[in-house]
Amino acid sequence: MEPGNLTGVSEFLLLGFSEGPELQPFIFGLFLSMYLITVFGNLLLILAVSSDSHLHTPMYFFLANLSFVDICFTSTTVPKMLINIQTQSKVITYEGCLSQMYFFILFAGLDIFLLTVMAYDRFVAICHPLHYLVIMNPRVCGLLVLVPWIMSILNSLLESIMVLRLSFCTVLEIPHFFCELNQMIQLACSDTFLSNMVMYFAAVLLGGVPFAGILYSYSKIVSSIRGISSAQGKYKAFSTCASHLSVVSLFYCTVLGVYLSSAAPQSSNSSAVASVMYTVVTPMLNPFIYSLRNRDIKRTLMRFSRMSALKWPTVLG
Repeated sequence: MEPGNLTGVSEFLLLGFSEGPELQPFIFGLFLSMYLITVFGNLLLILAVSSDSHLHTPMYFFLANLSFVDICFTSTTVPKMLINIQTQSKVITYEGCLSQMYFFILFAGLDIFLLTVMAYDRFVAICHPLHYLVIMNPRVCGLLVLVPWIMSILNSLLESIMVLRLSFCTVLEIPHFFCELNQMIQLACSDTFLSNMVMYFAAVLLGGVPFAGILYSYSKIVSSIRGISSAQGKYKAFSTCASHLSVVSLFYCTVLGVYLSSAAPQSSNSSAVASVMYTVVTPMLNPFIYSLRNRDIKRTLMRFSRMSALKWPTVLG
């Protein structure tokens, strides 16, 4: 059948990872496990930061916000995929697809902005330690979270409006496990030049500029650490940003891998698999990276475990 123009599209089909029904239970179990680990791990990190007064500092404030965004980011895509596998249906409504795309772009942008803000926080802490609390005061910290929210909302709204103006063909199969912006534009029958320009401009502006900010912050951090005379001082300074550097590397490397794989011919399925790395795996690993490499977080979590161990016999009794 030749593709035709539709003005009243009601639903799309999310093809997911595999056509084979024998693999669906394995995929369901795998993604359910990763989703639960992501949610509980990040919730535990938020609880640890909010309950311990020693962690009421700018660095942990931004970390708690990142954990919240990671929960929302993963919840945008994975639950719908799990429901589709469980019901053996690949359908997502037009409104549901646009909503999923909107929130995906929103929380992906917030992830990038918060990682940039956290890099700036480490830059101030290491390069200007005597003025750290003056520069990173509560008002500034609030603005450094509020401004990314506003920018991400406006960007996501603009991208969604660009998709709303498109007409779609009768071929409405999305070779992905969620409604990804680029895949949506490729399905359109109408002229997509403006939508593509907005998408690429936003990717450069809201992806490239924050990444350049992270690189600049770490270039100054490296220069400052090299100026420290003692090896112990160098190690202590580097250890404060090692977790963040690990998360940034994981996030940007996986995003780069996705776009390199999507540029290859016949790469729809490989692009979907690569997308799992930054949409599911990275948010799942973030709490482990920060808790395993951070003594303050480990101390708070150990205190939680001791309290739970003490309360457990009382509950049983």
